[in-house]
Amino acid sequence: MQAPIAPKKPQLLETHGHQRQDPYYWMNDRENPEVIRYLQAENDYLKEKMKPTESFQQSLFEEMKRRIKEEDQSVPYFKSGYHWFVRYEKGQEYPIYCRKLGSMEAEEEVILNVNTLAQGKSYYQVGGTSTTPNQKILAFAADEVGRRIYTIYFKNLENGEIFEESIPEITGNFVWAADNQTLFYSKQDPDTLRSYRIFKHILGSPVAQDVLVYEETDEEFSCVVHKTKSEKYILIHSESTISSEVRFIDAQIPDSDFTLLQKQIPNLEYAADHYGDDFYIRTNDQAQNFKLVKAPISTPGKENWVDVIPHRPDVLLEDFDLFSSYLVTQERSQGLTQIQIKPWEGEGHKLQFDDETYTAWISTNPEFETDWLRFGYNSLTTPSSVVDYHMLSREKTLLKQQEVVGGYDPGEFHSERIWAKAHDDTLVPISLVYKKALFTKNGKNPLLLYSYGSYGYSMDAYFSSNRLSLLNRGFVFAIAHIRGGEDMGRHWYEEGKMLKKKNTFTDFISCAEHLIAQNYTSPPHLYAMGGSAGGLLMGAVINMKPELFKGVIANVPFVDVVTTMLDESIPLTTGEFQEWGNPKHQEYYEYMLSYSPYDNVEAKEYPNLLVTSGLHDSQVQYWEPTKWVAKLRDLKTDSNLLLLYTNMEAGHGGASGRFNALKELALEYAFLLMLEGKLI
Repeated sequence: MQAPIAPKKPQLLETHGHQRQDPYYWMNDRENPEVIRYLQAENDYLKEKMKPTESFQQSLFEEMKRRIKEEDQSVPYFKSGYHWFVRYEKGQEYPIYCRKLGSMEAEEEVILNVNTLAQGKSYYQVGGTSTTPNQKILAFAADEVGRRIYTIYFKNLENGEIFEESIPEITGNFVWAADNQTLFYSKQDPDTLRSYRIFKHILGSPVAQDVLVYEETDEEFSCVVHKTKSEKYILIHSESTISSEVRFIDAQIPDSDFTLLQKQIPNLEYAADHYGDDFYIRTNDQAQNFKLVKAPISTPGKENWVDVIPHRPDVLLEDFDLFSSYLVTQERSQGLTQIQIKPWEGEGHKLQFDDETYTAWISTNPEFETDWLRFGYNSLTTPSSVVDYHMLSREKTLLKQQEVVGGYDPGEFHSERIWAKAHDDTLVPISLVYKKALFTKNGKNPLLLYSYGSYGYSMDAYFSSNRLSLLNRGFVFAIAHIRGGEDMGRHWYEEGKMLKKKNTFTDFISCAEHLIAQNYTSPPHLYAMGGSAGGLLMGAVINMKPELFKGVIANVPFVDVVTTMLDESIPLTTGEFQEWGNPKHQEYYEYMLSYSPYDNVEAKEYPNLLVTSGLHDSQVQYWEPTKWVAKLRDLKTDSNLLLLYTNMEAGHGGASGRFNALKELALEYAFLLMLEGKLI
């Protein structure tokens, strides 16, 4: 079967006097039957090329599915008189939301069975869920396409009936006021999908009468609405990539006007919570790595901010939680997360973790009056764990650890952290894991190198039972903690964005070269993987150093950087000018053009490549990976595999349901194992 050849249709694009020819620009129309036929032809081609692996894919799917405990339940948390939890039933794709009044010995109340709601639908995703303060009505948001455009529905928890009343085409973000009938929710622009309006809905009234309480007119900003932990205040948080603005009202008085906490100032970021008479505010005000301040609710402006935790150049303040007797912070130092316990009076301490590389985070803690902190923990060898920690006695109670059905012995695996030297001598950490019995440091190990490297998202070491399907077949799995994330602090992000974005790509290449130099692997056995902005990373590095990799997986890749960032009608574009730059300014245009994967495809050899996409993707439009593949087919000079899979019924996150998504992962793993000759 011959690979699909996309027709070329001349399209001249001109910016700053510079001209580009884009022969696949016509693919920017999901309503065009010719586009749909081409996507289907690519799917057919992929199916044909991967046909030798079909039975193996099925066995991989079954293998990964078997490791998942089908009848499972989350650890309950206590709030508003109820124990809340989510459980799964055997053979079911979707969660069941439940609660028990007063005690876990009480009768279970199913408040939402998503399996019932999803019947007959190819895609179904529940976003936010929230009950009224009197616990009588549930609001939940559902998306039936995968484009992250939700409808809010209401359910009477006393009789189980779902109201006819609903609020369509919203973001999925909403919060109840204290009166049990007023709901604040955010709504997106229908074209750009930017969350820019906050409305107030009175239960039982027509949606057409909903009151607009806030509109964010700056196209670089988006806004959400949420409550403080105390539930005493409702906040509207408006932000761009580098600036924030918060407004608040008393939740008891939903008809009041929102009060500005601190006016937006360029490069000032902040977020607030409430305790006692003060707002506690995490901010970067003269603090690159953020600090914690407080201010009186009556006069919360920046001129009244008082340091609670001053700025520390070597410690990034990521998050905080407030208790009646304690302040808890989540921090990052030397690339690892730490949790600090600070009594309001007296000396504090930090939690101790044993793994060399790991992930720890503050979990769900809705109660103020408690000495117990709930936190989460996992590592490359430790399954995801939920732990209660007594902040006074320092007693740890493991409440649950992810069960790997069929057995899992962490002693069979080894994880470590090594450091690669970047082009400017910066040291970049790499976390890796492998099965001891299958590893020899001889350069012949198949190795999958994964990364992201954008938006300040840190890519911590985490456990995956699915990944065992690679490790048990001899693969090494590695995470490159490259610049563009915040793995090593806020400066790590600043050094990998805007006009320094190429550090992200060269860091990844340096990590790959270091792994080769240290004999963990070699180019005939090295594979790379990344998604979304991590897909941009994949596209950039195979343009720069294609010879390093045997195969690459690019999931929903952001690869047509210049054209997308010039089109302000596309979702997310305007809000990301502070991440990538605005190409309407020539300096940014030229810099983006120098690394944009689509614009830099050349007539040369490329690695084997699997690209995935979603027709309804709202974050990376399907035509970016589609155009990229078409251009690669036209120009590349090798006979390596080039495969495009488009999920015609999903968006950025792929298939919905806990098992359906495994079929797509089985395809990706089969691609890697086929190239490595390990279809067993």
